Amino acid sequence: MQKKIKRLKVEVLIVTLTQLAIAAIFLTLYLFNTRNMDEVILPEHMAYAFSIILILDCFYIWRIIFAILKNRQNRDITTGDAIGSGIEEAYLFGNLGFLVVDEMGTVLWESDLLLQRQENVIDESIYDWCPQLKNLLDKDVGNVINITINSISYSVKFLRNAGLFIFKDISEYEDLRKNFINQATCVGIINIDNYNDVTATSESNTDLISKVKIEISKYANKYKLLVKPVRNDSYFVVCNYQDLEAVKKDKFSILDKVRQISVEEKSDVTATLSIGFAHDFPDVNKLNEMASTAIEIAMSRGGDQAVVQKFGSEIEYYGGKTEAQENTSKVKIRVFANSLLNLIRKSSDVIIMGHKNSDMDSLGSCLGVKELCDHCKKKARVVYDFQSIEKKTSIVLKGQFSSEEFKNTFITGQEALKTVKNTTLVVVCDVSRPKMVLCPEILEKTEKVCIIDHHRRAEDFIEKPVIYLIETSASSASELVVEIAKYNSEKEPIKFTPKISTIMLAGIFVDTNFYKSKTVGSRTFEASSILKDFGADNGQADNFLKDEYKETVFVNSFLNEMKTVSYGIVLCHPIEDETADSTLIAKAANACIQLNGINASFAFAKVNDDVIHISARSDGTVNVQILCEKLGGGGHFAAAAAQIRGKSMREVEQMISEVILENADSARKSREKGR
Repeated sequence: MQKKIKRLKVEVLIVTLTQLAIAAIFLTLYLFNTRNMDEVILPEHMAYAFSIILILDCFYIWRIIFAILKNRQNRDITTGDAIGSGIEEAYLFGNLGFLVVDEMGTVLWESDLLLQRQENVIDESIYDWCPQLKNLLDKDVGNVINITINSISYSVKFLRNAGLFIFKDISEYEDLRKNFINQATCVGIINIDNYNDVTATSESNTDLISKVKIEISKYANKYKLLVKPVRNDSYFVVCNYQDLEAVKKDKFSILDKVRQISVEEKSDVTATLSIGFAHDFPDVNKLNEMASTAIEIAMSRGGDQAVVQKFGSEIEYYGGKTEAQENTSKVKIRVFANSLLNLIRKSSDVIIMGHKNSDMDSLGSCLGVKELCDHCKKKARVVYDFQSIEKKTSIVLKGQFSSEEFKNTFITGQEALKTVKNTTLVVVCDVSRPKMVLCPEILEKTEKVCIIDHHRRAEDFIEKPVIYLIETSASSASELVVEIAKYNSEKEPIKFTPKISTIMLAGIFVDTNFYKSKTVGSRTFEASSILKDFGADNGQADNFLKDEYKETVFVNSFLNEMKTVSYGIVLCHPIEDETADSTLIAKAANACIQLNGINASFAFAKVNDDVIHISARSDGTVNVQILCEKLGGGGHFAAAAAQIRGKSMREVEQMISEVILENADSARKSREKGR
């Protein structure tokens, strides 16, 4: 057919050109009155001639159309003609359709099923009709793809040698599959954060809790959730996936509604919710375990948020717009302290390590745990790596310990790997992500791992720790270790040496920006006071952190390159080729946040040729931890960080800008009425 059409096109072109040439020659001769043509050929003669030519052209066009239609009739056979009426009925019953194409993908023939569905694509390119079918060209014979055409789902197979596309209608199967997915069981847990604190403050707060429970009941009825109380502050939830999707689309607005109740009631303590959901697994017991993990993550990240865990997929986070409220109760700390001290005594030895690019808080908290081990008379050493440590921390490490003290206190990661065994307790301080610890291999050689951290829990959490303390309302890991030493059931009080106390105090200085951070609360000053009682020298701690002149100039260079990405959110960096210590990058972020009108700052620079470090700080109105998680990092509500490998400064700047623009609204803290 295509060849015949091409021949007809050539024939029409020749006839047309011939007529135009004859007409041009005639008009030229006539205009120049060659051989007195204007006397011989009158205008009426010319009109007759052109009319005859027009009639002949019409007959010629009709002949061409007739030839095409006749050829189409000769080749437009039905499916019954091709394969027999009996087999045709079988194919129609099985909802099978066929398309035959040439080498260029032009449709030469199609079966009755597709024609009945108004899919007449003969002589058209099949890839223009359905571009998805191009995917079959890159696959071996026998492979199948699923497509949707005019709301009908097909499974398509391509037989390359025959030029045959086979379409199977799978709409019924797709409907069943979607219905199965939508009706799949989902399990959830809802906890009322700070329930004891809310009910203990005053009797009027009993009404607050009642209103919170009524709001939970209303929300459950609206979205068809089966909610059953298991404790005064906890609910067990069952629903199907379709209803969970509706709740996710609503972005768990129950979090904002419950928070608003506290504002309207003018309560001293804000009631918030932590929600954990699990789905996409057939075993309900496994879903319950996943939901328990999800609620633990939500609470360890400070509460007031929802965590949705799909089996085998990344965790989804919703909410998290408020900072973790400071818990003045020491019961949790006391229970953890007693458990940790018992665990230390039952272990053969203890290995303590912080995070990569160790800062003063990481070092101080590790040394504090070493003091706890010394109190229990248990051998313990701290992992160090001079290649992965901040400059000021390295100076303290080298200058404050004699060679004998250093040998008895510290150990390299490689040496620790040789000594660690199943009975060894590994205590991880100031970090809970396995890839961020100084020597991740150590975690794989023991089953006894303890975590002490003040950052919000990330998705890649250290697997199955024996015990852990994730207290996001604390300002630093050193603060938590001080509380462990203070609040326990030991007969003899635990005390730190003045040297260790000074280093820990410097750690608190670093993480609180000298008590300017929003994470600072009464417990921070209490921990600092305890360290002073232990003999900490705040003057020396301050000296540990003093900047050199060049460092101050370098930090100021960040401010010169400061740019506003979103309202109240800025980013800054030095000259592209300059490298910096992560501490200096953090100081640049702190310097930006001290400026009036800035709610959040992102400072970034190269720490080596391959790694760019990002430090983020907030005044408490923007959750920078959520934003840094989008960049592969994490941290705290008001202080977070991330590291990007293999990218240029401009690429990282573009990444940060995109993350801020896409997520700034969800990361901003809700502004309660009356503030």
